Amino acid sequence: MNARLTLASHVLCPYVQRAVIVLKEKGVPFERRDVDLSNKPDWFLACSPLGKTPVLLVDGEPIFESAVICEYLDDTLSPRLHPEEAVTRARHRGWMEFGSSLLNTIGAFYNASDEATLAAQAAQIKAKLAQVEAVLGNGPWFAGNRFSLVDAVFGPVFRYFDVFDELEDFRFFEDLPKTVAWRVALAARPSVREAAHPDYAALLRAFLRRRDSALARRMRYHKM
Repeated sequence: MNARLTLASHVLCPYVQRAVIVLKEKGVPFERRDVDLSNKPDWFLACSPLGKTPVLLVDGEPIFESAVICEYLDDTLSPRLHPEEAVTRARHRGWMEFGSSLLNTIGAFYNASDEATLAAQAAQIKAKLAQVEAVLGNGPWFAGNRFSLVDAVFGPVFRYFDVFDELEDFRFFEDLPKTVAWRVALAARPSVREAAHPDYAALLRAFLRRRDSALARRMRYHKM
């Protein structure tokens, strides 16, 4: 594919990161245009029906929703990241959706209004990570030696915990050795590492501190 690719982006959006990871794994040139979602430019509103990032412009034609973008890129560019076998491919799509569900739980965690809700959401995160542990093999990737779209989804998910771990040991990964190894391998992968803004951790800390939440109050107390 020789199309001109432009990705409408937001510096903190994990869904943008998964699209960037896939683009980098494909080794194709693309332009990344960051959008201020509190002051959306006209060009972005014209191409994003949901007003959300990411949006991939292919010769000016918009494709929106991160899962759809990743599937499109995998259909049109080599190397193929999805498995060839249909049942395995469907299973991978299910775990991609699970990764999005885990992001929702992480959002509920950092938005929890009180300590009891924070603890409950932390338990939900740990339970979901235990489900991941149960399906992982010997690694280093979700599907063994082959990097897949599931890995592209979970790389940005695990990045949140780098900041959470600075505040406190919530024991999210206690007794989950395969998940820990996967997290470490993903953090070292160039496509995953380069998908985030260079100041991502500082920007995320600032975003979390601004919340009216139990986690934000802990961060302010510890002067994070």
